[in-house]
Amino acid sequence: MASLLRQVARTIRSPLIQNQVCATAVRFKSSSEPQLETRPTVRKFNPLIRSQLTEFGQYVAECLPKYVQKIQLTAGDELEVLVVPEGVLPVLQFLKDHHNAQYASLVDIAGMDVPSRECRFEIIYNLLSLRFNSRIRVKTYADELTPIDSCNDIFRAANWYEREIWDMYGVFFANHPDLRRILTDYGFEGHPFRKDFPLSGYVEVRYDDEQKRVVIEPLELAQEFRKFDLSAPWEQFPNFRNVNPAAEDVPIDKQKK
Repeated sequence: MASLLRQVARTIRSPLIQNQVCATAVRFKSSSEPQLETRPTVRKFNPLIRSQLTEFGQYVAECLPKYVQKIQLTAGDELEVLVVPEGVLPVLQFLKDHHNAQYASLVDIAGMDVPSRECRFEIIYNLLSLRFNSRIRVKTYADELTPIDSCNDIFRAANWYEREIWDMYGVFFANHPDLRRILTDYGFEGHPFRKDFPLSGYVEVRYDDEQKRVVIEPLELAQEFRKFDLSAPWEQFPNFRNVNPAAEDVPIDKQKK
């Protein structure tokens, strides 16, 4: 037993073991040091990329002052260009063909409905530049009657995206080659993604054994419709939303118009 204890003591006193113990102690000590980033977020943005996007947004506003209304950064390092409805085609063409932009890929076209606004619909174009590995968003607005010019001649991928927005929101795209519904059934009435469209819909579809076909009938609810007015969970923490705003405006020179 004594010889075993002496062997263990010699092993502990060896330089190799001491170096490993010291390295472990240093490693644990370094992991407890406070980090420089203290914001409650997971994705950290690069200040250099943020500065470059800010300068590029100002450059776009200077080149197209007639159409660009606002430039802003969201989520720290995401550039957004807010344009008037008649400026959709000129701005998209500029971002696609300009040598310093080359946003040649249309990733998606999204829609948003805010009934409290005068122009309740917001159309968002998400562009990608493979040359510079950069993304940008172009936003515009519309109402129930005012059409938006189709960008199908600039981006062929816009065909089905614009059909989807027409189907879900009812935003009409002028000069579209084939503007039809793409997700709902033939003869469907209304636009499901509008905020005033009921969750249960207006009609129901079932298979009739007597007629041997699918029939469409007015919706019948088994019980009285209940309206649950519950506050969202994130409304309980307004301080976090006020400290870090979702969008940060980029100053642009409006005198060059």
